[in-house]
Amino acid sequence: METPDKRARFERVVLPHLQAAYNLARWLAGNDHDSEDVVQEAYLRAFTFFDGFRGEDGRSWLLSVVRNTCYTWLAKHRGQARTVSLDEEVHGPSDALSPERLLLERAAGEELRAAVAGLPAEFREVVVLRELEGLSYKEIAAVLGAPLGTVMSRLTRARARLQQCLCPPKEP
Repeated sequence: METPDKRARFERVVLPHLQAAYNLARWLAGNDHDSEDVVQEAYLRAFTFFDGFRGEDGRSWLLSVVRNTCYTWLAKHRGQARTVSLDEEVHGPSDALSPERLLLERAAGEELRAAVAGLPAEFREVVVLRELEGLSYKEIAAVLGAPLGTVMSRLTRARARLQQCLCPPKEP
C-alpha cells in the first residue's frame, strides 16, 4: 500500500540513483529502448517491495533490483536482436579538440565500448558497476548476491579480457 511516508522515503533513497540504474540496464540489455523498459519495470518492482528495504543507501539495493529485472526481461525477449546505441552528446568527445584528435578519441571510445559490450554478461556487469558506477567490491557483491571473492575474480578476469582485446601482444 502506498503511503505518503513510503513515497517520500522512496523518492529520497532510491530516485537519486536513476542514472546508475539506467547505465547498468543499458550495458546489460544492449540498447536504449530496452534499457528504458527495464528501468521502468525495475522502479515499479522497487517501489512495490520498498517496504522490505531496511537502510538509508538504496543504490546497491536498487542496482540489484535492476540487474534481476534485466535478466528476467532478457529471458523473455532473448530472441530479439540487440544493438548498442550510444548518445554522442553524452558519450562523445569534446568539440574543443582538433579534428584528428576527435577522430582518434572517437575510435578509441568505440573500441572500448565494443570490447566491454563483447564481454560475457557476468564480466560486463562487474566492470560497469566498478568502473562506470564506482561501486566498491562489497557493494557489487551485494548487488550480485555473490561472495566478495567471486566479484574480485570476475573483475580480474574481465580486466584481463579487456586488456587482451584492446592491447593484443605485438608480433616480433
